[in-house]
Amino acid sequence: MSTIGLSGIPNVGLPGAAGLENAGGIGDTSFTDVLKNAVNTVNALHDNAASQVGNLLSGTGGDVNDVMIAVEKADVSFQLMMQVRNKIVSAYQDIEKMQF
Repeated sequence: MSTIGLSGIPNVGLPGAAGLENAGGIGDTSFTDVLKNAVNTVNALHDNAASQVGNLLSGTGGDVNDVMIAVEKADVSFQLMMQVRNKIVSAYQDIEKMQF
């Protein structure tokens, strides 16, 4: 069950989505907690995809469509996490260049 996120992109449980809903709140969740949640979500999606691929290859069950969806979810969430990391590193480098 997916919801429509910002820009009309479906939210399929991508990392950090739950932590970003309270971004306007006063200290509800820390930035570190949001990042940890995002990494744990990506890791869980990867583990789920790996186990589904293993089940499909061993013949113990699994639908090819479900396996492909799980693999794509893991891939998209990893790509999103890498883009967020790149933005954080870029922001840090910009702050580093500032003169005080």
